[in-house]
Amino acid sequence: MIKKLTCLIFLLILPCLITLPSSAPAQSISNEPLLTLSFEQIQKQARGTLVRWYMYGGWAHVNAWVDTYVASEMKRRYDIDLKRVPMDAGVFINKLLTEKAAGKKKGTIDLLWINGENFKNAREAGLLFGPFSGRLPRVRQNVDPDSITYDFGYPVDGYEAPYGKAQFVFEYDTARTDTVPTTIDELKQWIKNNPGRFTYPQPPDFTGSAFVRHVFYAVTGGHEQYMAGWDPDLYKTNAPLLWDWLNEITPFLWQKGQTYPRDSAFLDTLFARGEVALGMSYHPPHAQNMIIQGSYPGTVKTFVLDDGSIFNTHFTAIPFNAPNQAGAMVLADFLISVDAQLSKFRPENWGDFPALDLDRLDPADRGRFNTIDLGPATLTPEQLAPVAVPEIPAPYLEALEQDWKTHVLDK
Repeated sequence: MIKKLTCLIFLLILPCLITLPSSAPAQSISNEPLLTLSFEQIQKQARGTLVRWYMYGGWAHVNAWVDTYVASEMKRRYDIDLKRVPMDAGVFINKLLTEKAAGKKKGTIDLLWINGENFKNAREAGLLFGPFSGRLPRVRQNVDPDSITYDFGYPVDGYEAPYGKAQFVFEYDTARTDTVPTTIDELKQWIKNNPGRFTYPQPPDFTGSAFVRHVFYAVTGGHEQYMAGWDPDLYKTNAPLLWDWLNEITPFLWQKGQTYPRDSAFLDTLFARGEVALGMSYHPPHAQNMIIQGSYPGTVKTFVLDDGSIFNTHFTAIPFNAPNQAGAMVLADFLISVDAQLSKFRPENWGDFPALDLDRLDPADRGRFNTIDLGPATLTPEQLAPVAVPEIPAPYLEALEQDWKTHVLDK
């Protein structure tokens, strides 16, 4: 009888355990003693510990940078062992949701590479520890606070620490392609004039989704109208313009639009083989990285469209049940240090753009960044800045990715 009663009670409360908020951020998950310590005390607490960093693992050069430079520096400077765990953001968000629903107070993830809709979903579900980034000395000293106020239109509120910057670029081989389009309208005509020579990864692949957002901005009158946040009426009015544009180019795509690359790596392969004439990436040094690896010829260059090139900041965050929150804070602080950002900026390591405000650095450190040779394939931050436009708020991104399948893929 007792067992039956216990089961009945569990079934009655189970919906309450798994119900998560859908709009406003959940009540803050905080570790008051840790967040009231000085950073020196946090570093002391983290010495001799292990930090597990869950992050996207699809780039061999990024993995190598983390496993060699970051891991060795964390051990040398702080006596912290670092273990990189490859996992896509959507997967670790589901993992944390499951742990929270089960009441698991001690998980296995210490630090996350996260941003965009995944950050929004994690915050609204109460999956993150903080606010912690304001406690990091290098964030306070070296980062412009206005540059990290929002992540895809969603308030950061100290629950993420900046890690790097990225901006969307197209790629072409100057040995095979003489001229490239400069606007979205020219791109559409170029695709029609060169049937089978263009495609884009299938959303929700990050790069393919970003390409779709570029078109959305360009054909609907620019990004400014979306910055105030989700407006369902505005989306309902404007989205058909996007679907019309994408459907118009579909018969002229690679494989006549009957299939799309499953991810950006597949598109890289098509571009390297010469099956398509234009590639794309959300990372400006990507082409140079591929040249260094021997995957692209040295004649490849990058370009952007005058209509705008979307940029974002990527971040790290700490789960609500991270077993080593002190070690995660030390790692997040190191990643925004001048030395780490400079190492990450070198194209032979990664080429990822720094999240620092270089004007806040002393002249000697600023000069170290100015001496980095990004390689002939990479557009410089000064070249990219005039066309940089911000990312769209996360609810639009989610709607575009979901509706692309209905209005383009399954049409």
